[in-house]
Amino acid sequence: MTQTALIRPAWTPATIALMVLGFMVFWPLGLAMLAYIIWGDRLDAFKADVNRATDDFTGAFRKTRHGMRTGSGNAAFDDWRDTELARLDEERKKLDEMRREFDQHMRDLRMARDREEFDRFMADRQASQDKARKGGSVPEIDG
Repeated sequence: MTQTALIRPAWTPATIALMVLGFMVFWPLGLAMLAYIIWGDRLDAFKADVNRATDDFTGAFRKTRHGMRTGSGNAAFDDWRDTELARLDEERKKLDEMRREFDQHMRDLRMARDREEFDRFMADRQASQDKARKGGSVPEIDG
């Protein structure tokens, strides 16, 4: 089953209606919706950058001024904790990469579907124009 979001960063009837409604109610809402339509596909990258910056910032509080983590007093536990944190960080990076690949795949699928719908529309349009020309209802214009 294919699931697509009704409100996604694209020129869909729903987003256009929300943008127009936003301009009618309070113009900054319409402007925000326009910005979402135009730049909304970049939100995931922006969110990842903010998360990474936040992790770096909060990580600085977990370290002493010499760049080493504060110890618990138990060297074996500290080594185990550092190993586990490194493993979890590596796992998170793999999951982030898989998420980026999946998002790209979904964008490619959406683009292919849009291309297919456009090609079908153009073929139907061409067929109706050819039918109208054969029927003689539309005069042909010689260039």
